[in-house]
This record gives sequence, structure tokens and C-alpha cells, in this order.
Amino acid sequence: MIINNVSLVRYKGVMEVEGVLWEDRLATPLDIYEQYANSLNATADFVQSENGKLVLDQIYVKIETEDNQVGIAGPMNDHVAFIIANKLKAILIGKDVFASELIWDQMYRKLVHGRQGEPIWAISFVDCALWDLKGKILNQPVYKLLGGATVNKIPAYASMLGYNVLDMKLVKARALEYKSKGFKAQKWFFRYGPAKGVEGLKKNIELVKTLRETLGDDYELMFDCWQSMDVPYVLSLIDAIKKYNPKWLEECAMPDRIDSYVRIKNKTNIPLAGAEHHYTRWGINQFISEGALDIIQADPHWCGGISEMIKISALCTTHDLILIPHAGAMHSGVHFSFSQSPAHTPMIEYLVKWMPILQYFCSEEIIPQNGHINLPDKSIGLGVNINKDKIIKQEYVYE
Repeated sequence: MIINNVSLVRYKGVMEVEGVLWEDRLATPLDIYEQYANSLNATADFVQSENGKLVLDQIYVKIETEDNQVGIAGPMNDHVAFIIANKLKAILIGKDVFASELIWDQMYRKLVHGRQGEPIWAISFVDCALWDLKGKILNQPVYKLLGGATVNKIPAYASMLGYNVLDMKLVKARALEYKSKGFKAQKWFFRYGPAKGVEGLKKNIELVKTLRETLGDDYELMFDCWQSMDVPYVLSLIDAIKKYNPKWLEECAMPDRIDSYVRIKNKTNIPLAGAEHHYTRWGINQFISEGALDIIQADPHWCGGISEMIKISALCTTHDLILIPHAGAMHSGVHFSFSQSPAHTPMIEYLVKWMPILQYFCSEEIIPQNGHINLPDKSIGLGVNINKDKIIKQEYVYE
């Protein structure tokens, strides 16, 4: 099966939402600068809803074969789409769909000046689209191509990004709501880093205390620092919250500061998670070789694709580490997770506000049932097909 076309398609639509979509945001590395500290859009990722509607503008890559089979992956931003169209498309045309390793290696060598960030995202989306295409050609779900399912369902944890974390009445209500939906674990996001000082630290501690008291001692709670803290601040935070027994503390420092993670890890028994903002097996291996993390959170849409997740998994299992994919890639992450040992991939992240957005144009939306993700055994490929009824406008870009 030979690839004869690669296209980037922009889909526009309007999603209905209840109330205000983004009530608040998480702490960000930019918060050390006052001009960003109080801005909702400090990460430039939060497009706010208006009057119960959210305008969506998303790009998907489509890889086509001579016999009109199509593999799809997305959504992505314009920067990533531009790289695919202008740097990677030429490599793909004329290649055998099943030559995944050849294609990946050539894409990586082509982007020698972009071995992290959005260039690797571009490789990732192409790779995931190729896995989707291979599944469609073989009329099989991708998890079967990866070795088959190890379980029939996987626990999902509710990732609460976007909810208010300063009003404890709201925090209690949302926590109980998602517990009632069957989720046995939740992850909440700290609002403040060191720039807010003692006042912000107290607010972060209050969040942890409130959740533990609301959900009980046996409920699993995780907390995300989103690479926005430093070692002294994290150690002060840990000292205050360790009695509340968090399951893990995530992205305590910026991703390149691996020595900071090691210093923190040497002073706490709370498991440390991270590496979603590191890329490829080589980047992830820096954390592993230094013993900096207990839980690796590579993202199939960011780290190099499903092909690279396989290699990262081999590294993790060799060192007996947990690998729970970051939820930026729901379909790819789910199929990958079902092919892994439950000892090493015991959970799936479900971003309760982000996932409906990222899956809006997909005809097969993956939604937890009673706190679990069920095996997508009816899917062909990754199950990423576009729901035409949701499209208001579409256009091919970077032709």
C-alpha cells in the first residue's frame, strides 16, 4: 500500500457548553511575571466560551493511499500543520504505509533542528495517522496491531483542569460529582506557584486539605504543578500536604531541570510524575537514567507517536516504572494503553473539560463509563473518523 497524498484539513464548528467553560486556569511558568500572573490566557491555549458556545477551529492530517484508504490524526495547531506540509509530506509520498520505522527515522533526521516541541508533534501526528491507516487497511483496531488487549477495561482518572480551585464550596461539589460518576481517582491543578508567596501556598494547601476531607482517606488524589514551581517551594508544599497522602505530584519543575526533580525525589516518599513535555525515547530516558520520576506521562501526540511510545514503554518496563500516557491524544493513548501490561499502565487520564473539545469532530468519541474506559473493540484503526454533521466549514490548508 503506497502513500500518494498527504493533506491538512481545517474544520470549523460550534460546540455547546454549559456555563463558563474555563472557570480558572492552572499555574504556569510565566506567572513569575506580573503581566501574566492574573491572565486567563497565560498559556494561550484557553479559548473562552461565550453565551454557552465555543467556536472550534481544528486541523487534522489525512494520509491517503492509492486505493483511497485514509488515515487520520488530530487536532493540531497551525504550526504543526505547516511542518507536516512543508517538511514531512515529501518524505511520505511514495512510501509503503507499513514502513513505519523507515518513515519515522527519515522524518526525525529531516527535522534535525527540531528535536523537541512542535516539530516532534508533527512527527507524532503523522505516525498516529499511519497507525490509523494500517488498522483500516487490515480492518483491525490498532490495539490488536500492537499485540492485542491485556484487559477489557481500564480505570480512568478525572483530570479537573479548568475548574475553580479557589472556592472550596465549588471544589467540594465538583469532587463529589465526579466521584458519583464512578471515578475512583481525580487530579487537580494548583493555581499558584512561588510568585504568589505564602498566600498562594496556603491556597494550594487548602485545595489538598479540602479534597481529602471531602473524598475520604481511601480516594486517590493527584496534584499537578504544571512545571511552575522550584525546589524550595515544592519541598514546602510537600511538607504541608504529605499527611493527606497524594498518589503523586506532577511536573514539579520545568522539564529540562531534571536535577531539580532528583533533589525533590530524594526528599520525599510522594511519587513524582512527569515527562509529558519531554520528547522521544532519548528525552524520556534522561528522566529514567537519573531516577528522577516514578511515573512517566509521555503523550502519543507529542513524544513521537505510537511508534515512539512502544520504545518508551520498553524503557519504562525495563526500569519497572509506571507509564500513564498524558491525555492529549485520547484515541492513540487508549489503544496504546490497552496493549500494555496493567502492572505498568494501570490508569488512563481523562481531561473532563478538554476531551469533549479535542474529540468534538470525531464520530467515535471515547467517554468513560462508570469511571472506566472500555475496550474499543468495534473501532477500525484508531476510530478517528470525522463527523461531517458537526462541520460548519472546512478547508484544505498549506497545499
